[in-house]
Amino acid sequence: MSEQHQQAQPEGAGRHTEAVSDFVERFASQLVDAGMPRMPSRVFACLLASDSGVLTSAELGERLQVSPAAVSGAVRYLSQVNMLSREREPGSRRDRYRVHSDQWYEALARRDNVLTRWEATLREGIDSLGTTSPAAHRIGETLAFFEFMQGELGGMMERWRNHRDRLRAGDQED
Repeated sequence: MSEQHQQAQPEGAGRHTEAVSDFVERFASQLVDAGMPRMPSRVFACLLASDSGVLTSAELGERLQVSPAAVSGAVRYLSQVNMLSREREPGSRRDRYRVHSDQWYEALARRDNVLTRWEATLREGIDSLGTTSPAAHRIGETLAFFEFMQGELGGMMERWRNHRDRLRAGDQED
């Protein structure tokens, strides 16, 4: 949907509030199952489901029916893992929290550094265990998996950027 079209409709126009809330809780639950803490999952899903992708702490608390302290801890976590950004509301002292359309891309791109560190540690593990031990063999397969993923990630990310650009170009034609 184009930005102009998004701005023309009020937040939540044509949507059933309960259905949106159900989606937020379902997606948050899946994020929890994948290892993200519960409250940051709920806050992230709530931001993702908002038309603007930007909400204040009070708006998040109201939509999720949680305390300001719960929102504060969640946005701190999400900021640390770069899944949202904090910005000042114009003309106010209130912060707004923004989820970006490329948050998944950015999260995966940052994994590149994590994979590199894991590979180095795994190589050290193989050296310390002796290259012929069963443990070193198991660690070697893990290392091979991460090296493979690292090699594929760059090409996959480039294909995604091209695909995303085509999707966005299609939105502009609407």
